[in-house]
Amino acid sequence: MTAKAQGNQPKSDDKPSTIEYYYKAKWGFADEFIRLFKKNHYPVLKKQIDMGRILQVTAMTPRFHNTEEGRWDYRVTIVFKNAKIAFSDFDSDSLNRELYPDQETFKKEEQRRFEILLAHWDLPVSALDLEKK
Repeated sequence: MTAKAQGNQPKSDDKPSTIEYYYKAKWGFADEFIRLFKKNHYPVLKKQIDMGRILQVTAMTPRFHNTEEGRWDYRVTIVFKNAKIAFSDFDSDSLNRELYPDQETFKKEEQRRFEILLAHWDLPVSALDLEKK
């Protein structure tokens, strides 16, 4: 774990940890990206909810266009059980094999999902109490 990532962790390991994942697809491919995301990645995230690693997964898309520099197509917010889980390495290969017996198709579609991306970034965020003095 990088020092930068460590600095974004909550002070207590028992508090939920939130990370926003931003995806910017090539023009005209955003619908294909989210279709593949919902087919191949979202079920893995839901399985991790069942396992207790993740508390919540939500997704947003902008209502209006932004400048190309600031444009993103989808923001997926994942609330992990705690920072230790959020920043630990998790081997999803066994889940992928369980959920997708046809590994050849799964790998091809996941490769395609990332081929149509122009950018992807992860942003750990913390709640800010505006009432706290």
